[in-house]
Amino acid sequence: MSQHVVGGGPQVVDAESFSALLGVSRETMERLARYEALLIKWQKSINLVSASTLPELWRRHMLDSAQLAALAPEGARRWADLGSGGGFPGLVVAILLAGRPGFEMHLVESDQRKSIFMREVARATEAPAIIHNCRIEDFAAAQSVFDVVSARALAPLDRLLFWAAPLFGPQTVGLFLKGQGVQDELTLARKSWIFEADLHPSQSDPAGSVLMLRGLHGTDRQDAGD
Repeated sequence: MSQHVVGGGPQVVDAESFSALLGVSRETMERLARYEALLIKWQKSINLVSASTLPELWRRHMLDSAQLAALAPEGARRWADLGSGGGFPGLVVAILLAGRPGFEMHLVESDQRKSIFMREVARATEAPAIIHNCRIEDFAAAQSVFDVVSARALAPLDRLLFWAAPLFGPQTVGLFLKGQGVQDELTLARKSWIFEADLHPSQSDPAGSVLMLRGLHGTDRQDAGD
């Protein structure tokens, strides 16, 4: 089977290569396959992902999401995924980490139809996922801190951190999937926020990165509400 090379390593092209690359168990692959089947079915009536990406579902969405599971702290139990849409990355991570004792994935999505879809996937895959059909601001106001906060293609970093900040504690890790403009986003975000940041090359996109962020708090300007 031919495989594309991205970032110097083998790249996923289908479920088989996904399983081989990540060493995923057969049971987990069966759950991910149920997710795939439901996505294809619901995509006919709801725009869950861009239609042009469906032929590359296992790279563009499954692998793109799965890479976050390996970057999360081993002891992470409470994970919040913001603006989850069709469930990426949150549902994929929840399926991969289903065997971790006490693990909970909280997925936040304001679109009711997408939330219903994610609940159906969570039920069908037995993923440890809780779906919150609400605005991120309302979710954050009702929650305590999380071990991990994630988001994909949700908003520029400065706006994303404004939403995510109430969910951050001293040990919280942010995992944000970003494109080639990440350096510009970091520069802008540092005007209002203080944080430590590491960039990890994306396994699914040669121009993308996973931004790992710690120690988030506002600058004096942010705290003053400017």
